[in-house]
Amino acid sequence: MREKIFGVLQRIGRSFMLPIAILPAAGLLLGLGSSFTNSAMIKTYGLEKVLGSGTVLNEFLTVLMKAGNAVFNNLPLIFAIGVAIGMAKKEKEVAALSAAIAYFVMNASINAMLGMSGQILEDGTIAPGVLNGTITTVVGIETLQTGVFGGIIVGLGVAALHNRFCMIEFPAAFSFFSGSRFIPIISTAVYVFAGILLFYVWPFAQQGIYALGHLVTETGYFGTFIFGIVKRALIPFGLHHVFYLPFWQTGVGGSMEVAGRVIEGGQNIFFAQLADPNTVHFSADACRYFSGEFIFMIFGLPGAALAMYQCARPERKKVVGGLMLSAALASMMTGITEPIEFSFLFVAPMLFVVQVVLAGAAYMIVHILNIAVGLTFSGGLLDFILFGVLQGNAKTDWIRVIPVGIIYFALYYFIFKILILKFDLKTPGREDEEEIIFYEDSGSFEMEDADIKGMEHTALIAMGLGGKDNIYYLDCCATRLRCSLADIRKVNDRILRQTGSRGIVKNGNVVQIIYGPNVTVIKTNLEEFLSSHVSERKFRIVSDDSREEQIEEEIICMPARGEVIALGDTEDEVFSEGMLGEGFALRPSEGKIYAPVNGRITAVFGTKHAVGMTSEKGAELLIHVGLGTVKLKGEPFYVEVEPGMKVKQGDLLLEFDMDMVADAGCLLTTPVVVGNSEEYDSITMENTGNMEIGAPVLILSRITAQSDKEKEE
Repeated sequence: MREKIFGVLQRIGRSFMLPIAILPAAGLLLGLGSSFTNSAMIKTYGLEKVLGSGTVLNEFLTVLMKAGNAVFNNLPLIFAIGVAIGMAKKEKEVAALSAAIAYFVMNASINAMLGMSGQILEDGTIAPGVLNGTITTVVGIETLQTGVFGGIIVGLGVAALHNRFCMIEFPAAFSFFSGSRFIPIISTAVYVFAGILLFYVWPFAQQGIYALGHLVTETGYFGTFIFGIVKRALIPFGLHHVFYLPFWQTGVGGSMEVAGRVIEGGQNIFFAQLADPNTVHFSADACRYFSGEFIFMIFGLPGAALAMYQCARPERKKVVGGLMLSAALASMMTGITEPIEFSFLFVAPMLFVVQVVLAGAAYMIVHILNIAVGLTFSGGLLDFILFGVLQGNAKTDWIRVIPVGIIYFALYYFIFKILILKFDLKTPGREDEEEIIFYEDSGSFEMEDADIKGMEHTALIAMGLGGKDNIYYLDCCATRLRCSLADIRKVNDRILRQTGSRGIVKNGNVVQIIYGPNVTVIKTNLEEFLSSHVSERKFRIVSDDSREEQIEEEIICMPARGEVIALGDTEDEVFSEGMLGEGFALRPSEGKIYAPVNGRITAVFGTKHAVGMTSEKGAELLIHVGLGTVKLKGEPFYVEVEPGMKVKQGDLLLEFDMDMVADAGCLLTTPVVVGNSEEYDSITMENTGNMEIGAPVLILSRITAQSDKEKEE
């Protein structure tokens, strides 16, 4: 169960990579635009002629700000679509469309409930007495502020519906709505009720957050520490706005008389003092709600990014380095921390706990040190220079941020690095999914054509797949290039191994070539190559014929009567994602399991629901009867074998009561997994559908090569 949960969390974390990729660019646009169009800053420095309203620069910076805002204002929708794409197993475009529809429907349902309850008036305004910040406008709909968490709820839910129902079949009269066309329909129906449920549940979380605000203002430095912890802890849920806005903009954050006027709210107080020429030192009490951000955004989180880069596997450091560099720059320059935080939030939650505590301490430290640096948007270098350095140390004590920041860089770096290595946390570049052994070269290939200069690698992949005419569909997941072919027999494993493949898995006319995290680039290059005129040409392969390949094959037979399905179609992600190895699954029509090969029994589980065996040729097999059957504690099962016993193909291994399994709410789907899949050069699934005992299902192939010199020896 623990491995399954972590597997799901890792998939969720990887699904964040697509929306996260846009955050650094959007952050730079928003940070630049908001900083240099701030009216208080422009007036203070007398830049009205250069940056004032109506100037060319002001209009251009306003465009940048609104462009960046377009991303951040719609971040929940972007995450809804991104998570759905990442979690969907097939036809990802359908999942993306369904997620967008579901997100609109969910918020429209919440809007209707808010209107009927009187929280939104007939003219569209928010009723008096509604908690400030709890209702916002999302994609043009006034709804509850659920933030990124709302998008994740939609993405995960739609992906689950998609994976469950994308192959559903209806009677002939309703067949038009079968398959993927059903996903937007079921998603719409489900998220109408999800919106209604959130209307009742979400306000309790919001009210609790607002109540915590009073704790902060009444407990001094400790209250500042609590404020920092709560604000950072709420980032993933999108509820931090509900929490901190009252401190920034209302009397919850204190009040002060500035230039003869009573000003309420920490940020309002700072900007009022900024415009007052009589200000001697900005109020540290007012700035305690944001000045601490400069310490961990400019210094701390970049230290964490460096630690994650150095802990990445060597073959992935280039990709991780690009991601971490852009994320660190976004944090330092503009205070946009999501690219870094979301890279470890779900895959390594303990690191987020460290981030929350250190960030909370940073807020408290600046309060103690009387540091008072204001900001417009977030704690990046731009605001630090504008509202700290340029205001003078006498007014802000900005210089104290530097030594504290250096200490914070070291703290983040060493704590993150120690925890990542000690607990083997799966931060970017450390994922161990689908890590299959590298092949050794068994000959060299050369492309004898000048026109293909720079495209040799891609051309070899195309040739290994049987040429352009043999390829009719390409796709990829996190590490695998998935290709649907006209004739699987045209695949040349030896050529594909020379392209850097870590493994080849065949199923019917579909081949999966495992390359690693750079597979998206390989897929894009192959698509471009296949659409070019160069792909029409015929290329000759020059190979080292001094080595002779020998292929060792083993056939894994049907261990029961029933229907054979691809392992990827099983309902349990531990098996469908290949975490335990490649293989196939079956849906038995009777309660008997037979030996699929000649071999020796290596294990009989205490709950009798699974048997392990090793074939005479070395294949390590696991036959797992049903899904979720471990909880039955062996009651429906009767095992005929014991560890160490030799068996022949077709010998009875165990019997089970199918009705008892089904009545207990367990699935009968039975995976047959090759535990040492990485030792095979090719795993081909020969047949699917209804089959008899002993019918060939899986072919395992090992390729050995000997040179003439080796054979003589």
